[in-house]
Amino acid sequence: MILLALIVLPALIAAVAYVVGESARGWLLVGAAAAHLALVMLLWTVPEQTALSGWLVDDALGRVILTLVSVLFLAVAHYAVGYLRDERARGGRAFVSCLLGFLAAASLVTLSHHFALLWIGLESTTLSVAPLIYHRHDRRSLEAVWKYLVLSSVGIALALLGIFLLATAQPSGADGGQPLVLDDLIAHATALDPAWLRAAFVFMLIGFGTKMGLAPLHSWKPDTYGEAPSLVGGLMAGALTACAFLGLARVVSICFAAGAADFVRPALIAFGLLSLAISAAFIIGQGDIKRLLAYSSVEHMGLLVLGLGLGGVGAYGAVLHTLNNGLAKGMIFLAVGNVVFASGTSESDAIRGLLRRMPASAILLIIGLFAVTGSPPFGMFISEFTILSAAIGEHHAWVAASVVVLLAIIFVGIAAMILEMVYGEPTVVPSGGVPSEDRTWRIVAPTALALLVLGLGIYLPAPLTDALTSAAATLGGRAP
Repeated sequence: MILLALIVLPALIAAVAYVVGESARGWLLVGAAAAHLALVMLLWTVPEQTALSGWLVDDALGRVILTLVSVLFLAVAHYAVGYLRDERARGGRAFVSCLLGFLAAASLVTLSHHFALLWIGLESTTLSVAPLIYHRHDRRSLEAVWKYLVLSSVGIALALLGIFLLATAQPSGADGGQPLVLDDLIAHATALDPAWLRAAFVFMLIGFGTKMGLAPLHSWKPDTYGEAPSLVGGLMAGALTACAFLGLARVVSICFAAGAADFVRPALIAFGLLSLAISAAFIIGQGDIKRLLAYSSVEHMGLLVLGLGLGGVGAYGAVLHTLNNGLAKGMIFLAVGNVVFASGTSESDAIRGLLRRMPASAILLIIGLFAVTGSPPFGMFISEFTILSAAIGEHHAWVAASVVVLLAIIFVGIAAMILEMVYGEPTVVPSGGVPSEDRTWRIVAPTALALLVLGLGIYLPAPLTDALTSAAATLGGRAP
């Protein structure tokens, strides 16, 4: 019942939110988010739940990402209440319903052990997010949402073709188990046809990689993150990409069980390094803070698949990095949202002197700088260090050296922009009455996320450590 409730509850409240008054929508959004998180916390006390004849399963990897989605969504929901009140945005009714629809779809992805359900969930996340990107109803947002829909649809179509190929690789009858059910695919992995399995992996890597924003499949990200409201960008960079990574991780676990690791790992390492290189090239000299964060997301997606490809402790680092990246991206996107709302622009040249005008948001930006660049003592430092340790431990010293150089370049690019925005000479606030002071609703959610990212860098609770270890084991890895 818990698994079904996690999907059905936000979907039902999304329908209710569309018909109630404006004042009630905010309460419904936050209430649904809090109830969802309470159900997720309940899963940690009564794990290994199943539903729909094993099509929905609570496993360690899915639970970690489900927890990330739920925590991040609660922060975004709290932020959205004030955002919609101050902005008086168009389509507030649809805005809240689409947010809740995304929560239902993301929950379906994390709990699905049937690839058809997983695909439906990912496609639903695409459709639920698209109206949120088109929030401003202008030419640039229309162009961004069109690019997002076209490229995401192509990617998810390729993933669907990969699922068909995976079904072809699975023998029928008792030798193959239930069609397209993850547990049966892993249990009967040695019976899968190697050629069809490899073809399935290639198509699903490209398909799910497009949803993640791996280079060179990332071209939708800068425009989409640049035009979407910052809270939507944070949800996409933190939760949507984590769901796409989960889809890729599921097929990788099957390939490893089938003995195809030698075919899978070089492709993952290549995509990881290319994503890091592309993000480093475009972050340097970037003039728009939201587009810069889009390229930062490309970087971290590269680190995720790199950890998967390296194996060993790299798989553990990849799962931990999914959690750290999601929280850190949500935090910095919300902080940037404060700045963009107050300044009326995301161009860094027009945003300076934040420490004087908006001290709380400026401090959050500094914290976000160190969090997303993997600096100690934040959690991302631990996960990045684990992935680097895997590169050295698996005798890929050249990979470790390349990653260190690229991460250093990325740090310089991000730091140059954010420090100039915080400490540079103040710019004139555009006329039009947009307030520039910090407000409580703008600060609470990103501060809470910042504390979580910091906490994960200092201490990992035992249940989380056990879940990370179990998740890494399913991906052919181990704990450090």
